[in-house]
Amino acid sequence: MDFTKHLADKTIVLGITGSIAAVRTIELAHELIRRGATVQAVMTEPATRIIHPDAIECATGRAAITGWTGRVSWVEYCGGGNGDCSGGSVRATDLLLIAPCTASTIGKIAHGIPDTLVSIFATTAIGAGVPVIVAPAMYDSMYNPIVRGNIEILQDQGVTIVGPVIEEGKAKIAPNDDIVRWAERALGGYALFGIRILITGGATAEPIDPVRIITSRASGRMGAALAYEAFRRGADVTLVHSGRIGFSGIREIYVETAEEMTNAVLGELGTDGGYDLLISAAAISDYTLDLAADKIRSGSQLTLDLRPIRKLLEEVRGAYPDLAVVGFKLETTGGEALIERAKEAMNRYGLSMVVANTVESMGGGEGEVWVITEGGRNVIHASGTKDAIAAAVFDSVEQVMGTAGDEMS
Repeated sequence: MDFTKHLADKTIVLGITGSIAAVRTIELAHELIRRGATVQAVMTEPATRIIHPDAIECATGRAAITGWTGRVSWVEYCGGGNGDCSGGSVRATDLLLIAPCTASTIGKIAHGIPDTLVSIFATTAIGAGVPVIVAPAMYDSMYNPIVRGNIEILQDQGVTIVGPVIEEGKAKIAPNDDIVRWAERALGGYALFGIRILITGGATAEPIDPVRIITSRASGRMGAALAYEAFRRGADVTLVHSGRIGFSGIREIYVETAEEMTNAVLGELGTDGGYDLLISAAAISDYTLDLAADKIRSGSQLTLDLRPIRKLLEEVRGAYPDLAVVGFKLETTGGEALIERAKEAMNRYGLSMVVANTVESMGGGEGEVWVITEGGRNVIHASGTKDAIAAAVFDSVEQVMGTAGDEMS
């Protein structure tokens, strides 16, 4: 599996507290390292009784900090290095990630009680302006208004909270992938901070009868990858699709038919504040039909009366002529014919960018696209995983936004 090195050259201090979820930190450390990070663990005493420091050292390649010493390690790592009493050199921390974080540690940090290694690291990091992410984990009964109030105090201090998953009577630590995405966002530079982006993804489906549908081979992976990449770069993201990614950082709107998708997009664009950018990556049905009230019996020849359905981009451009829009153009043919048809779509709908691809990119985890900007004068080729393609698309989005100031043109 290809891991994009979004965390290359970053140092992350991983604070581990005394929750049973500490057993998850081995794989969490691996995920951070796979993306290029250097990980230095610091553990509370209860945490060392759940997972051995040797296991953490094996995972990170660095001995975990488990005791109070004259090195003043919390300042050494999170306070600019002024506490280094060894005469050595320690790289400044880019992020303090506390995962899992118990109710006790949340309370200590919120009220300035630095009497454990993790809470003193957090106190120092907050004071020094180092980004802090907290991933709570505890029994559901402990995740009560008092603890939630302490979490609000942390949020008021700029701490990012990766909320737990409530199930089986427990407030379980968030999935590792979610925690890593929040870390990537915190360290990604926030190039799109303050930008609201609406993305459509996946296939729509037109019902024939209560059982059968007409749809396409689109998997929705591209739409999800675009949403994750926009989030990583600091944007406020809404994804309209027929799937579910279940990530707290991205708002999702579920739709099935092309009509539902068009209505959802127009409705969102009309909300207070609106959006700065629409990325139309969904494979939207071009035709629909009248729904049969009952299941059509099998065994005989069936003729379907298909009629064209209104096109999303036409509706959007008619209602919001000045909105920045990125379109996707899919064809069965490649080469110059694909590029020319994509340029035609760019002109027809007044697109800021168009991403051209062929059917070979549908459904799988990898693909090949041509990103067209500057009114068709600039064409960039990108291939690889859907994540890599999403990154290439947003590299172009940032460039176009940068040339036009606050708006895309």
